[in-house]
Amino acid sequence: MLHQIENDLKEALKNQDKAKLGVLRILISKCKNKSIAIGKPLENSEIMKVLQTAAKQHKESIKLYSQGKRNDLVDQETLELKIVEAYLPSMMTEDEVRAIVVSVIETTEASSMADFGKVMPQVMKQGAGKIDGGVAQNILKELLA
Repeated sequence: MLHQIENDLKEALKNQDKAKLGVLRILISKCKNKSIAIGKPLENSEIMKVLQTAAKQHKESIKLYSQGKRNDLVDQETLELKIVEAYLPSMMTEDEVRAIVVSVIETTEASSMADFGKVMPQVMKQGAGKIDGGVAQNILKELLA
């Protein structure tokens, strides 16, 4: 996975794609920092977590810039988010997430918001990195309320 990002970085250099170049440099840097922190080369699942964190940060920035009516920055963050998401597996639809949440609620016999803490980790585990935590959280709150 990291080799793919590094190869795409070389392509972006050749094509003089400054936006993609910047994003890929940051992603590679974050992956290398994480590798140093844990003391070993990253596996693909760990690289995915780094990419998901980066995507989440871009989404937060888009939300904040939208509230501040900074459309120029919203456009830039949206472009960067698309570049990051190109390396992530496609996320589940809301209906697919709802089906998993309902199934976990049934298996854990959750009945109130007090059970939120035992349901949410299982939902995320079943989603295997393809579930947006915010979407799952909203659905779970709706169903347990």
